[in-house]
Amino acid sequence: MSNLVTFLTESAWADGEHIAVRQDDRVLTYAQLNDTSARIATLLRAKGVRPGDRVALVMPNVTDFLVAYYGILRFGGIAVPMNPLWKAREIAFALQDSGAAIVLAFPPFGYEAAKAAAETGVECLITDATFDALMQATEPVPEVADRAQDDTAVILYTSGTTGAPKGAALTHHNLMTNAVTAAETLLHVGPNDVLFGGLPMFHAFGQTCALNTAVATGATLSLLQRFQPDKALEIMHRDRVTIFLGVPTMYTALLGAGVPDDYDLSGLRLAVSGGASLPVEVLHNFEREFGVTVLEGYGLSETSPVASFNLPDRPRKAGSIGLPIRGVELKLVADDGTTAGPGEVGEIAIRGENVMKGYWSRPDATAEAIRDGWFHSGDLARADEDGYYFIVDRKKDLIIRGGYNVYPREIEEVLYEHPDVAEAAVVGVPHEVHGEEVAAVVALRDGAQATAEQIRDHVRQRVAAYKYPRIVTFAEALPKGATGKILKREIVVSQETPED
Repeated sequence: MSNLVTFLTESAWADGEHIAVRQDDRVLTYAQLNDTSARIATLLRAKGVRPGDRVALVMPNVTDFLVAYYGILRFGGIAVPMNPLWKAREIAFALQDSGAAIVLAFPPFGYEAAKAAAETGVECLITDATFDALMQATEPVPEVADRAQDDTAVILYTSGTTGAPKGAALTHHNLMTNAVTAAETLLHVGPNDVLFGGLPMFHAFGQTCALNTAVATGATLSLLQRFQPDKALEIMHRDRVTIFLGVPTMYTALLGAGVPDDYDLSGLRLAVSGGASLPVEVLHNFEREFGVTVLEGYGLSETSPVASFNLPDRPRKAGSIGLPIRGVELKLVADDGTTAGPGEVGEIAIRGENVMKGYWSRPDATAEAIRDGWFHSGDLARADEDGYYFIVDRKKDLIIRGGYNVYPREIEEVLYEHPDVAEAAVVGVPHEVHGEEVAAVVALRDGAQATAEQIRDHVRQRVAAYKYPRIVTFAEALPKGATGKILKREIVVSQETPED
């Protein structure tokens, strides 16, 4: 059977009393999660939802998400998780685009979901006390729908940085193989592990590497509804977290918060970073402060998401996204369409069991992204002689100053080496002479007083003259998306005349 929900049914059969998920005082064993998801499946069927129908989820990291997610998959439905911070207009777009039959929303986010549902003629169920009573009165049907490997299981909407969001249609096979590979060869997860659940589960990283990996192995997932460094440290101490999964801004925030003296994090054995490039300086500082190895990987929503990883049984290279994972191939495509050689920059193309079926109802966009069986990522990288990949930057983020290529990632690495810098982003701004100018936006650490000139000089001493940021501005914090990734598209830089 190729239904993703078999991860849950098999773990419930193996040890039903083991804790599947913990959200502070709310705890569900595998038997309870299995039973409750079966009730959701029965309830949705009673509402007329059928295999292949899309069911939207507007929920943060709460136990209800797991119950609904596996309940939808159980009867053969397609789960469409959405960012709970979306407004009605954004939710309505995804409801219409996916053709959702119904939407399930967690109470605090129910207003926007209900408004969107009313606008699109979709039924909205709020998972409040009334819903819970209805669900408990529903008889669970334990059967699991048989699905083909290439049947769509989940539709994940991309951020839409270059236009309207597109729904990446991920199959049961995509998600199952990616989670099993993460569990077996990347994280080495077992039932005694406790995974940190602070990554949004509506996003591919949290859904595969935390949720599905934990459930596939019978491990425990400890949820954090909204990332706050102090609360994250409390959970890591309280629940004896063994594997921390986060994006770079989470690592920076934890370093800034510091571990209280009475906290015991000795159970932590591994930390994993993804979602964006982790500055090498942050990686080294985290390893030193927390006494744990940080392994960095790479992937996209369209690749389920993991495509490459620093494998635990191979040498780790700081700053690298590692090697292609089992069942996946990577290559670098030069501008002329040829394969880039070692040390040369090219666009990452991915082929394998993790690549999406396509964009939902977008054949033209699918054909543009997947060519000759290879998914073209839009990310620029280089590979060394050992086959390790190093992200250079997003293709669209490349800055061309006076005919020279400037990769923001390289300059950001240097900025993070400055002791006063907490966060940094480098972007290009129009320039009448050079075409584009390099600009840095920096958030300083608490109490730091570095000036723009000092920041500029720090970079100028470490990179070629055409690369350093002539424009340096400060912000209290950089804009971030729901996953904690810095949103460069929302950064506005003053068009002041830069230093020559």
